[in-house]
Amino acid sequence: MKNQLILSLICLVCCSFYSCTKTESKQFFEMKGIILSVQDLETTDWPALASKNGINTIGTHMFPDQVSSFLQTDKGKAFLQSCQKHGIAVEHQLHAMKELLPRELYSEDSTMFRMNEEGRRVTDFNCCTSSDKALDIIASKALEYAKLLPPSNHRYYFWLDDGAPTCQCPSCSKYTASEQALIIENRMIKALRTFDPQAQLAHLAYFNTLDAPQKIKPEEGIFLEFAPFLRTWEKPLSDLSAEGRGMKHSENLKYLHDNLKVFPAETAVILEYWLDVSLFSNWKKPAVDLPWHKDVFKSDIDTYAKLGIKNITSFAVYIDADYLKTYPAESYLNEYGEGLNSYRLSK
Repeated sequence: MKNQLILSLICLVCCSFYSCTKTESKQFFEMKGIILSVQDLETTDWPALASKNGINTIGTHMFPDQVSSFLQTDKGKAFLQSCQKHGIAVEHQLHAMKELLPRELYSEDSTMFRMNEEGRRVTDFNCCTSSDKALDIIASKALEYAKLLPPSNHRYYFWLDDGAPTCQCPSCSKYTASEQALIIENRMIKALRTFDPQAQLAHLAYFNTLDAPQKIKPEEGIFLEFAPFLRTWEKPLSDLSAEGRGMKHSENLKYLHDNLKVFPAETAVILEYWLDVSLFSNWKKPAVDLPWHKDVFKSDIDTYAKLGIKNITSFAVYIDADYLKTYPAESYLNEYGEGLNSYRLSK
């Protein structure tokens, strides 16, 4: 009897220890991503570099036809093979509107295109979200690109002309830019799920789509992608009085909180710029050395985690072979990956 009691106590202690160890070792963040241009991917074995630094997702970037052309080349095929070898998920974060609704269709039916503030139909940006014909074409083209560029994680990103004007016709003007975006995204996700039942599609909250949609509700499969571009990266988001690009951090966080009332936190993706050499170089080469602020990054991911967000990625455009030759230190990549992998949410 005494031996059985001792054995039971040992089992209880071991099970408790195992349970605690398992809980402590479980990583909080699921997606630990990075976004790169075709130029970056052509010149560097990024899947190997990502794996080495604990990054588990690579997003290709810029336009659908550009990325598709790259992936059909020998270098593109080698990139996909390397991702598979290193267990790196691949997704495609794309500026897509002009390819989803080709501008040359204006001559066939101008009502598919947005009306500007002067009451004229124009082809500059986006579309008329009250045009069923436009929405059908956009959904059909999105489906074509989904088949051409299938992500390995079922997450699709077909961005509108972000930060650009939306339709001001009498039917569309009652909707905000974010609501017009969601109308289009709702139509796209229905088409995508005929091909990929697990498809998820990003609603990009950025610039003029930062406002949380109210009049339009997301269809199943739409997830929030929040891009806090209007901030400073010299101070953490938790510094509420800090300001960058004309917006205070407190405003950024309010937009994020409001959007999380509409979109689930568990599927939300944060699109950050901590590693975006192109931004800090003002989108001009030669690139500058990345102004990496480790403490800001660590504070920011804690802010996001406390909101229940588990998917993090950052632009890292311009980090190509020339950049790595000029600035060979890669400590920022290690600190980025290690920070996301080692983070544990404090209670």
